[in-house]
Amino acid sequence: MENLKGGRSGMTHRENLAGIALFSDLSDEELLNVRQRISIRDFKKGEIILQEEQTNEFMYLIVEGKVKVVQITEDGKETILALHAAGDFFGEMSLIDGKTVPATVIATENSHVAIVSKADFYEILFSQKKLVTRLLSIFCARIRESYERIQILSFNNATARLKTLFAMLSDTYGIKTDKGVKIDIRLTHQNIADMTGITRETVTRIFNKWNKDGDLTLSERFMYLSPEFLKKDFSEIEK
Repeated sequence: MENLKGGRSGMTHRENLAGIALFSDLSDEELLNVRQRISIRDFKKGEIILQEEQTNEFMYLIVEGKVKVVQITEDGKETILALHAAGDFFGEMSLIDGKTVPATVIATENSHVAIVSKADFYEILFSQKKLVTRLLSIFCARIRESYERIQILSFNNATARLKTLFAMLSDTYGIKTDKGVKIDIRLTHQNIADMTGITRETVTRIFNKWNKDGDLTLSERFMYLSPEFLKKDFSEIEK
């Protein structure tokens, strides 16, 4: 690992760290103090960052790239529990409660990850008091997101499950444009199937219908939801 000094591509410590949700309220001087306690590691697409049930003594902050948090069933089926992109972080709960991580974290693209040890995590947290409030706010948002994920699985209707997932994605990754809401994350049909508990074939069939109706447009990297998409009620459609 290397220290996060200039970062990659000539980026400064502010450009690297100010984009991390936990540190977004810190000044340049405060970010400099954080930078001195952080190391960097690169992970290639498909590489495991954190193994399920591995004892975790570190917190991970995504400077560049994307990762997925998954659980693997006994029959080898992968269930996606969460997706994290640049600015997100994970592993902090294990530093707080001392328990192992009940999931595996895998890079879904080449990723640049800042790593903080347990000792440095607490030093940063206690030296920058505003981080405590910020961390609590992020924890609350994650709990609310967990409730929404439970709601997804409560629907017997596949279309309603997908619509609820896209409402969540639009809150996290959505950008309003003239075309509607652009979701700045590209997922495969299998990724989406794993997140909603339905088959890939069903995802493809519903996507094809949404595309035909003008509700969903897919580009090489982005997904666009029509302005009317999130207002529609799919609960009685596509049993």
